[in-house]
Amino acid sequence: MGKNPTMGLHAGLWISQAILAVTFGMAGMMQISMPVGDLAKSLPWVEDVPEFLVRFIGVCELAGALGMVLPSLTRILPVLTPIAGVGLAEIVLFATVLHLMRGQVSGFGTSVFLGSLSALVAWGRFRKAPIAPRVLPTRGAGQVARIRTACC
Repeated sequence: MGKNPTMGLHAGLWISQAILAVTFGMAGMMQISMPVGDLAKSLPWVEDVPEFLVRFIGVCELAGALGMVLPSLTRILPVLTPIAGVGLAEIVLFATVLHLMRGQVSGFGTSVFLGSLSALVAWGRFRKAPIAPRVLPTRGAGQVARIRTACC
């Protein structure tokens, strides 16, 4: 049986992270870069909120998309990946409330799916299958002293 029991969970989380990164990355870029008038053709809610809020949401979605993959891939502060999952789940929750208040129920299933996937990544990367941070080589005391005297 020599297989790691969390191997399947890691694979599932990576797939989930990729789906979320692509979905929120595209949505975020769209909200950041498109004129609001053009954006309103596909996202009618943007007409009812200030433009800076639309852009802010786009920036948050793009940051969440990057946070889904970059910290885990580089293993630099991989704890940011589950934090991004929490942030994206919150965005989806607030968006769902907004859409339901506007009577827009057609995207409810998609919201539940994306919110659940975001929460799964947060739970999985916090609790069940965290990614270990990269271990940087340490320098000896002599090397540190040489570096300090060379630069200061």
